Parts: sequence; C-alpha cells; structure tokens
Amino acid sequence: MASPLTALGVSAPVLAAPMAGGPSTPALVTAAARADGLGFLAGGYKPADALARQIAEVRSTGVSFGVNLFAPNPVPVDPEAFRRYARTIAPEAEAYGIDVLSAGVVEDDDRWADKIDLLLSTPVPVVSFTFGIPEPAVLAALRAAGTVIVQTVTSPAEARQAAEAGADMLTVQASAAGGHSGTLTPQHIPASIPLPDLLAQVRQAVSLPLVAAGGLATPADVSAALRAGATALAVGTVLLRADEAGTSPPYRAALADPARHRTVVTRAFTGRPARALHNTFTDRYTDLAPPGYPALHHLTSPLRKAATAAGDPERINLWSGTGHRHATAEPAAQILRRLTP
Repeated sequence: MASPLTALGVSAPVLAAPMAGGPSTPALVTAAARADGLGFLAGGYKPADALARQIAEVRSTGVSFGVNLFAPNPVPVDPEAFRRYARTIAPEAEAYGIDVLSAGVVEDDDRWADKIDLLLSTPVPVVSFTFGIPEPAVLAALRAAGTVIVQTVTSPAEARQAAEAGADMLTVQASAAGGHSGTLTPQHIPASIPLPDLLAQVRQAVSLPLVAAGGLATPADVSAALRAGATALAVGTVLLRADEAGTSPPYRAALADPARHRTVVTRAFTGRPARALHNTFTDRYTDLAPPGYPALHHLTSPLRKAATAAGDPERINLWSGTGHRHATAEPAAQILRRLTP
C-alpha cells in the first residue's frame, strides 16, 4: 500500500474508522493495528484530558494509530426553529424527566484549541479531520511535529480544497457511510453517489492517496474500492458489534435485529446529516428537524443518554451505514482480515 501509512508499518489496506460517542475504544484501535492495519481514536465529543488518557493507553501498546477530530464548521441554528423543535420533541424528553423547553442554544467548537494543543504537545502518528478543513497553519504545525494528516471529503471540490490546505491523504466518504457525513456544506444532504464512482471523480481532481469509506461491508466492496483507486479503506459499521467496540447494549441489539432493515439520513439527533438505522425518533422527526449543529446535538444529548441507560433503542442515534447487516459479534481482527483481499 503505497501511501504515507506504509512508513508506519501499515501493510493491510482495511483500517478501523473513528466512531465518536463510544464505539471507538483503545482496545479496538489496538486490535486494528495488530491485524496489520490502523485504527483511529475518536476525539469528537471528548474533552482533551479524556482523549489524552486514551492516547496514552494505545501508545503504551507500541502500535501505530490515529486520532480523529471534528474540525469547526458550525451550522448556526435559527433560534425560533430551535425553540419550535424543542417543543416538538418535548414529549419524548419528558418521558425521561428531561426538560428541553428551557434548554438554551449551545454553539461550541468541541474544545478544538485544547485538542490541537494536545496533539502538538504529544504528537501522534496520524490525525484525521472531518466536518471542516483546519487552517493551513494548523496542518503545517502538525506536519512539522511528524504527523500524517488525513482530511475527510465528500466531493471533488472538497478534495481540491483539502489538497490546497496541505492534507497528506484524503478519506473519500460516500453517502452510504454510517454516522455523520463529513460534508463541508452540511446545510445540504450530500448526493447519493456509489463509492467507486466518487473515488474515480476525486482521483481525477487530486493526486493524493485516497482512503475509501462508506458502505464497505464485504470483500467484494473492498475490492471494488481498491480497483477504483483507493490505497486504503476505512470501515466502521461492520465493527460496531466487534468484541472490542464500546457500542452500547441497545445499539448492539438493534444492529442484530432483523426488523431494522432500513437506514435513513437524518438531522433529527444533531442538526447535521447522519445515516442511522430507522427508529421511532427518526420516523417522527427527520422531516421536522432544522439544520443546526452542534445546537441540536446538545439539545437531544440528555435524551439519548437516558434512553441508552434504559435500553431504549427507539430514542438513540443508531448510526449505521448501508452494510449494517454484515456487522458481526466477534473479534475485530477476524472482521478486518475477512475483508482484506
């Protein structure tokens, strides 16, 4: 695999994608590395000290690894739309004793500066970014610290922007991917383009090495992405039931539930487009949720946490790509090796 990852000892093309909110654990990242690939710690939603502890845990194993951050790219919410949506979901929250009607609008940057300071003071082998492209000065500082920089893109235009900013590699994310879209224009739902076609389009736009992502769940999917020009592939959904994943019990059960056969792209949980297994919350509120990230994320977070604790899959974000049927309960290394051509 001819890419900046080769020098890090990465010989297998299938990598473990970052999955914020719990599924990505140090154990999962280490398992991916020991399967000759690479895993990413998910820095999203974590304070810098918690991320530092996870970095130290993985570093102690002696493997190469990456860290993913949400780069600032806010979608300011319309205050009246926010209040209207709070009133709409209030009955769901009240069932768990949560008052969303008095919730204020929170527009934060996920502790961006603290995390960049952490990664500059204790550099890691690879850092990937999603949601936005950091300022070139940030990328230059990380590169000077010896870090390989990977930027998530969803179109040829975004790929050109990332290349101009100074990325070393690009993760090309198709709309089939589970969880949040990395689109730089989250006010719009990204077009549904098959991953091999998107890779071909990006390959024409830039010459950087490409990591394919989105809907990769079978060896055939992996082979098709490699033929389309990817040098590596990042899988997430197929690892959600892995032994080492931190996926919650109701989330795991939902992935194994044959009745959950459909995924949807929704803003209902966070105000930003994300693909999830359908449930009561997505069915009721996908068409009613306004754009607004991170405001809607903070609004619904207490409800989602309470529902998870109660084992209620109907009111939690069941992030999932289109290949969710292939998620299996077994060691991560077995999953990754099965996908490797």
